[in-house]
Amino acid sequence: MVCESWKAKLETYLDGELPSDEMRAFDAHVHGCSSCAADTLARVRMKRGIQAAGKRFAPTSEFRRRVQSTIATKTRRSFHLTWMFAAALSILAVVGLLSTYMAVRRSSREQAYGEIADLHVAALASSSPVDVVSTDRHTVKPWFQGKIPFAFDLPEVQNSEFSLLGGRMTYLGQTPGAHLIYTVRKHEISVFVFREAAMRGGWDNSSAVTKQVSFNLATWSQGGLRYFVIGDASTADIDNLTKLFKAASS
Repeated sequence: MVCESWKAKLETYLDGELPSDEMRAFDAHVHGCSSCAADTLARVRMKRGIQAAGKRFAPTSEFRRRVQSTIATKTRRSFHLTWMFAAALSILAVVGLLSTYMAVRRSSREQAYGEIADLHVAALASSSPVDVVSTDRHTVKPWFQGKIPFAFDLPEVQNSEFSLLGGRMTYLGQTPGAHLIYTVRKHEISVFVFREAAMRGGWDNSSAVTKQVSFNLATWSQGGLRYFVIGDASTADIDNLTKLFKAASS
């Protein structure tokens, strides 16, 4: 019965529309209840699928008929107009191909964002969220040697508001990477690191924090690596941890 009352608020929670005290209480419950964590993960995946489907567009048969009828009418008028329409169609085809290409890039990014959110939720719902448990970066960083095909630097957080819990190996699709978990004011933040060359999708170097499903997320490329910082912490906390990582890798 207790879980049923939480699940009744699941949609509002994922949309970030609960009062702040209820959001914190829901966060704590999801982290301690495997059933609610599984429901949350399933709902996140469903929302991601709906969002991706809603962004697709296919012209109707009536739209095609009107375009074809217009072209046929203009073609009968003169060869010059035919050439103009052919040029216009070529431009439309190029624009269409470019739009399709951009849509595929957006879809790849959105899929990666959704998978990153899934990895974050699944780790926090696990009874063992990290494989190497340590607050010392000099213990966590060497643990990844030989397990992933790249090296990376960790920031020193002892004099900051962040605490390192540890790390684990992870995969984004078929790409191996590192998953680190930090805490700040009872919020967990995941930091994922992958090789940039192995990532699919159109990415830029911006590290601006955006809202993805119910989490804040920042991503950027540095030193041939792609970083993702995600969590239900505030935008300022995500941005501050991002700055620590960028400074450690510079």
